[in-house]
Amino acid sequence: MSISTQTEAQRRADEINVFRQELERLQQDGVLALTKEQQHAVSSHHQALLAEFSRTFDIDRNVPSRQLSIGMRIASFLGALALAASIFFLFYQFWGALTTPVQVAILVLAPLGTFLGTMWVQKRDSTGYFAKLAAMVSFACFVLDLTMLGQIFNITPSDNALIVWAAFALLLAYTCQLRLLLAAGIICLIGFVAARTGTWSGMYWLDFGERPENFFPAAIVLFLIPQFVSHLRFTGFAMLYRVFALLSLFLPMLVLADWGGSSYLDIDADFIRHGYQVAGFLFSAGAIWLGIRRHWPEVVNTGVAFFVIFLFTKFYDWWWESMPKYLFFLVLGLTAVLTLVILKRLRAMQSGEAK
Repeated sequence: MSISTQTEAQRRADEINVFRQELERLQQDGVLALTKEQQHAVSSHHQALLAEFSRTFDIDRNVPSRQLSIGMRIASFLGALALAASIFFLFYQFWGALTTPVQVAILVLAPLGTFLGTMWVQKRDSTGYFAKLAAMVSFACFVLDLTMLGQIFNITPSDNALIVWAAFALLLAYTCQLRLLLAAGIICLIGFVAARTGTWSGMYWLDFGERPENFFPAAIVLFLIPQFVSHLRFTGFAMLYRVFALLSLFLPMLVLADWGGSSYLDIDADFIRHGYQVAGFLFSAGAIWLGIRRHWPEVVNTGVAFFVIFLFTKFYDWWWESMPKYLFFLVLGLTAVLTLVILKRLRAMQSGEAK
């Protein structure tokens, strides 16, 4: 099998380590006995593969190196936040003393320079940690750039800034395979679609949050993207699209299930509330079914989480005022146990263990 990405190489390395551990157990239990020639051939083959993966993709060959990699990811993230904050406060420290042409030149050169620096680091950083740090700093400079330019030239705030930020974040995310920037780009994209939906209905774009249904088109767009665009080379990207799509669907439903008056529908608010409560149960159950069918664990988990939230919210509406508190929480606990039993049964059916 051809290995073309770091994720595939890391997965293969993990499989090799698991195989070694299981082979050692089988030999200790007397289930399997390999000759010295066979053991040497297998060991040499695996050592050659791991050496090639380490040289090409900089993988974690064992548990200690993986633990250090987690620490490096945390350090990269915190370093990016610190550098972005440093740039932000540096701008404001000396901003008033600079002339307008100098300010504009800095704002144009800062994101351009950091973007080119990111591309340069990307080509030379086999681990990807420094490239990811540079990419997040570049995105912070770009956001600050548009914001400050708008203030300098007194430009009316527009939702178009969101789509520009989203495009830049997605460019960096796909270039550096950085899921954090993908999430930032998706959030900007959600904001743009929701704001544009609100303007089509006649409201000012900054007020798009007053109508939670403005987020529904964004949920559809995000869910369809991984269906039409292959993400085989980008681990976790399709998962993020689906999770944010479900959040863009269920969170507005949850709001409307409690405050029906914020809906576009010009009907009785109580009817809207009850309608969205039912829709929340149906769509979350549908997400669980679809996630199981398509083997999307993130969709299953999100569907389960919101199904439970909708259920507990309904319990609160029904019984919080009329039921003793100990009995109310007892009902919640028993409901959680019942949910676990049902999910365990579903898992058994999926693995073929159900009788």
